[in-house]
Amino acid sequence: MEDRYQREINYLRVSVTDRCNLRCRYCMPPQGVSVVPRREILSLEEITRVVEAATEVGVKKVRLTGGEPLVRRGITELVRKLAGIPEIDDVALTTNGILLAGKAEQLKAAGLCRVNISLDTLKPERFSFITRGGSLEAVWRGIEKSLEIGLHPVKLNAVVVRGFNDDEICDLARLSIKHPLHVRFIELMPFGTAAGYSREGHVPAAEIRSLIEKELGQLQEVRKLAGSGPARYYRLPGAPGTIGFISAVSDHFCGRCNRLRLTATGALRPCLFSEHEIDLKGPLRRGATRDELAGLIARAIQDKPGWHRLGQENFRTRKNMSQIGG
Repeated sequence: MEDRYQREINYLRVSVTDRCNLRCRYCMPPQGVSVVPRREILSLEEITRVVEAATEVGVKKVRLTGGEPLVRRGITELVRKLAGIPEIDDVALTTNGILLAGKAEQLKAAGLCRVNISLDTLKPERFSFITRGGSLEAVWRGIEKSLEIGLHPVKLNAVVVRGFNDDEICDLARLSIKHPLHVRFIELMPFGTAAGYSREGHVPAAEIRSLIEKELGQLQEVRKLAGSGPARYYRLPGAPGTIGFISAVSDHFCGRCNRLRLTATGALRPCLFSEHEIDLKGPLRRGATRDELAGLIARAIQDKPGWHRLGQENFRTRKNMSQIGG
């Protein structure tokens, strides 16, 4: 289904939990965020009903997020349910990777197609600092297992923060030379907790690209990559993997945005960077039919703004990224 700006909206990001087993410094405060009661979180059956209804308006791709989706009980069964919907041709997962090695095979068997893994640093002590206690070794085991069983393309998401990890940009880029990995550099967004880092911590994608080309060589554009979404992809000469840039602040990609976002509490967001939401949980629990749910999703598509206000002086948000499946 097309929105008012002739964009085809065919991709739904589903946050399955607001909980996470890490406390990344740019994502949430040290004490974490207040979690909502479990009864307020959509059940696996309710999530499945929403996705089934979303196929009525053209959704074909689903990505499961959190918080950290692998802490959600029943995540493998949810993947199986969603992969079994005839109209859904792609089920993907975004994870911090801590639990991935132990769950990757069962997720693949259930129908998971591909995976995105957060990896902001290759230094164990720095990883522990940024994540407030996470294990780089555990994440790397998850990456290796994903490559081994064929969850391709395996994408690595690196949020670049000046003074945190900007000195590792080229080391991270080299992973695309050594392995068939797709390394995506993501601009820090002034959103929730990250807003405190954004003024001095933001590194534009153009600067990241310039650093890579200066040290590693000219990047060659790659036009198509499965599930490429907002990233622009390039390849270093002879590399089996690619390098991508997600520039939500310096060069927004709103004109080609194809997604909606479902929060763990059942709110449908036409845009990540907007407070506007359409409640699906209420209608779900009042017994809404598939067609009624599809009508609400169609309304969200038509409510989708032409562009976001991220980076503008008056932009404010009440929630952290982890609470809305960013």
